[in-house]
Amino acid sequence: MDCRIELIFVPVSDTDRAKAFYEGQLGWHVDFDQTVQPGLRFVQITPPGSACSIAFGEGISEDEPGSMRNVQLVIDDADATRDALTAAGVGASEVDEQPWGRFVTFSDPDGNRWTLQQLPDRSAQG
Repeated sequence: MDCRIELIFVPVSDTDRAKAFYEGQLGWHVDFDQTVQPGLRFVQITPPGSACSIAFGEGISEDEPGSMRNVQLVIDDADATRDALTAAGVGASEVDEQPWGRFVTFSDPDGNRWTLQQLPDRSAQG
């Protein structure tokens, strides 16, 4: 049985502010933004190169804004990604060097934390 993770809900307090951050600062693609009815707005955004999108809005999550902590994205180059984030005004951590990868973290305006991992080069391993 195939199972694919294709949508992750991100709890936010201000939908327009979150959309401005993810679209404007991060450059992620807005797939959908619809107010279904009063009090129910659904925004879906996809990071470049990802098969999984995020969703946030009004009336779609019971989680506390800023409570997401454990989503990790894989990137090609931690240094270049960190530089792009800071150039866009995003507060990104220094690159954390570990044997299992190079990591950069940042948070959205509500404090939802994202971890970015540059995988280690395993081409020399046999």
